[in-house]
Amino acid sequence: MTTLTKSIQGGEFLIRETDAQDVFIPEQFTEEQKMMAQACQDFIDTEITPNIEEIDSMKNPDLVPSIFKKAGELGLLGVAVPEEYGGLGMSFNTSMLIADIIGAAGSFSTTYGAHTGIGTLPILYYGTEEQKQKYLPKLATGEWAACYCLTEPDAGSDANSGKTKATLSADGKHYLINGQKMWISNAGFADLFIVFAKIEDDKNLTAFIVEKTFGGITMNEEERKMGIKGSSTRQVFFNDCPVPVENMLSERQNGFKIAVNILNIGRVKLGAGILGGVRTVTSHAIKYSSERKQFGVSINSFGAVKRMLAEMAIRSYVSESLCYRAGQDIEDLMDALAAEGMSDADAKLKALEQFAIEAAIAKVHGSEVLDFVVDQGVQVYGGMGYSAEAPMERAYRDARIARIYEGTNEINRMLMVGMLLKRAMKSEINLFEPAMAVANELTAVPSFETVDTSELFAAEKEVLKKLKKVFLMLGGKAAMALQDKIEDEQEVMMNLADVMIEIYAAESAILRTEKLVSMKGEEACKHQIAMSQVYLSEAVDKINAAAKEAIASFTKGDEQKVMLMGLKRFTKMDLINTKELRRQIADFMIEQGKYPF
Repeated sequence: MTTLTKSIQGGEFLIRETDAQDVFIPEQFTEEQKMMAQACQDFIDTEITPNIEEIDSMKNPDLVPSIFKKAGELGLLGVAVPEEYGGLGMSFNTSMLIADIIGAAGSFSTTYGAHTGIGTLPILYYGTEEQKQKYLPKLATGEWAACYCLTEPDAGSDANSGKTKATLSADGKHYLINGQKMWISNAGFADLFIVFAKIEDDKNLTAFIVEKTFGGITMNEEERKMGIKGSSTRQVFFNDCPVPVENMLSERQNGFKIAVNILNIGRVKLGAGILGGVRTVTSHAIKYSSERKQFGVSINSFGAVKRMLAEMAIRSYVSESLCYRAGQDIEDLMDALAAEGMSDADAKLKALEQFAIEAAIAKVHGSEVLDFVVDQGVQVYGGMGYSAEAPMERAYRDARIARIYEGTNEINRMLMVGMLLKRAMKSEINLFEPAMAVANELTAVPSFETVDTSELFAAEKEVLKKLKKVFLMLGGKAAMALQDKIEDEQEVMMNLADVMIEIYAAESAILRTEKLVSMKGEEACKHQIAMSQVYLSEAVDKINAAAKEAIASFTKGDEQKVMLMGLKRFTKMDLINTKELRRQIADFMIEQGKYPF
């Protein structure tokens, strides 16, 4: 269970250790990548921030499309598109970085993500050479805007149950598409639609590239939404929309597979896409807490406020750590598969599929950190946080959608556990052997050998090893007790997912900080060390609670007692003074006047 290897596969973080030097951390971005990120930030400062009220009002229908085209002119829409198709051809983790920065752009981040992700990538990864040559240059430069038409009134998470139909015309030259799609981001100004429909009585969806000018497309008015008000969201109706047969994307009935794989990309990108927002909100909260006086002093002198500020930073740092760790693992596998002779598109898809579990973790953790941070931001602002005159009100409303789109967090939790168990059943990941070893350990005499914990993070890594045993104990027993009914026990699946998420998150932060210490020294990283330690302490408690709930739901009697004893042993961690560590973190943030990590 302690083998160190670089070529770790998706989900294997639960059964293998990762060396800190083998993870990518944001502090490693090159000057070129930093320049690209700065160009993106300058774009936000120039085009988004001064127009944020007008963007959200939707009173000027030409504003967002004009800003969108400026993003295209700067190359921001073509970061992931190869140069031969008019893009910049940058790496996967660079595209994660741009998604990160654009996350501070409010509604526009949804516009950007829908176009560059689910709107463009299906063609890049599944299109024919002719389709790529025809459409990608227009999409990469912003000449055309794209949207993605999958969801229907009765087909949300169960996307394959969609009723939209594609019927071959009498002359065999076109498919006539009929149906309704809803919650379609960018629909109001899109030139190109990726549309999913079923041909005849097919079991699975087929995907099509549909140009707006084909005709037969009508829309409802813009949806009135809680947040992301400045992003176009409409229902789209297809009425005998004629689509040339050559505009089928990939093969017949391959649409569901396309949808699933593109959503893997969307999930990990959404994990990155919250980061710009959480840093901005945290910086606003720090600044306001310095300016706001109560009882004659700034409110950031109070312990309760310091705790809020520190927690905002801690969770943001952790989410950032796990996102870029996952992003680089995906990129490394893409490069390795391409080097073996796999086509560029197939290599990207295979790598994303391999790390689908980590992509789901990034989405869930990131969206829930965003919700936490904006909630705490409103609280720091107090009454002003509830006012539309201050930035927190918009941030609070905009954040809520992140837990819903790209698959709800509940669906993602069940997906990550389901994927792991399926891989284990197919022997693609050796999960059951370590799980059996842990089961045997529960009834064996405990080992009392001492571990040298004098080195930095040695004690924390021992805690992580035991937390992984918690998952193996739970997962192994649940799989044995519930067997093929486990997917019906959704509460247990979500308990298991919460354990997975916290292990990956805590480990990612510790590995990032360990690598950072090797680059800058311990003193320069003392606040990152503190953040990693506080998060691990919190993760232990969360894992303990989730595991207890799961154990109570499918065990009883002596078996339950044994598992609870094992849980107590595996979640044992020396107490640390989290209050003092949070105060140190908060004091440093207040001194810097912004999110400084």
